[in-house]
Amino acid sequence: MTPAHFSFSSAFILGLMGLAFRRTHLLSALLCLEGMMLSLFIALSLWALQQEATAYSSAPMLLLAFSACEASAGLALLVATTRTHGTDRLQSLNLLQC
Repeated sequence: MTPAHFSFSSAFILGLMGLAFRRTHLLSALLCLEGMMLSLFIALSLWALQQEATAYSSAPMLLLAFSACEASAGLALLVATTRTHGTDRLQSLNLLQC
């Protein structure tokens, strides 16, 4: 495993562990998701450059577009829950109470 592959896989795993174990605030969960998407984007971009084929060059841009949509939906949910509940703590959110 090259050092570049190791760094991107460790960045993804660190983001996944942060998402799994540090779920106190919605903002920290969104930041962990963005870190995971950023590591996937960089790894997919380097993979497309190593393959030297034009067919693979659109995949990182598509992933980046989905990442931007995910970030905007997450921020909209963050603003909505902060306005209704007064906090972004995930323990105060109850899905059974609407």
